[in-house]
Amino acid sequence: MAKKKKSKAIRKTTKGKNANYRPTSKGAGMTKKGVAAYRRKNPGSKLKTAVTGKVKKGSKAAKRRKSFCARMKGVKGPTSKGGKLTRKGAALKRWRCN
Repeated sequence: MAKKKKSKAIRKTTKGKNANYRPTSKGAGMTKKGVAAYRRKNPGSKLKTAVTGKVKKGSKAAKRRKSFCARMKGVKGPTSKGGKLTRKGAALKRWRCN
């Protein structure tokens, strides 16, 4: 019987040109390159990058933002620690969750 090859997860790196995630100082979350890498490893995935720009009220992007903000606000933990934003706080700021 042949052994099943285990698929590796994408690298969770925040440094260098091959970074798949943004550092906390730049808003946290995945980069376009990281999303593309994830989608290659997981065919059929609908993962998208953050909604950071101005959007029309009621548009699909606005609904995605509202949904993300509601989910993230429910996540336990502080948004800042010692005067610095945590990954959660940086993500909320980047997505423009008020």
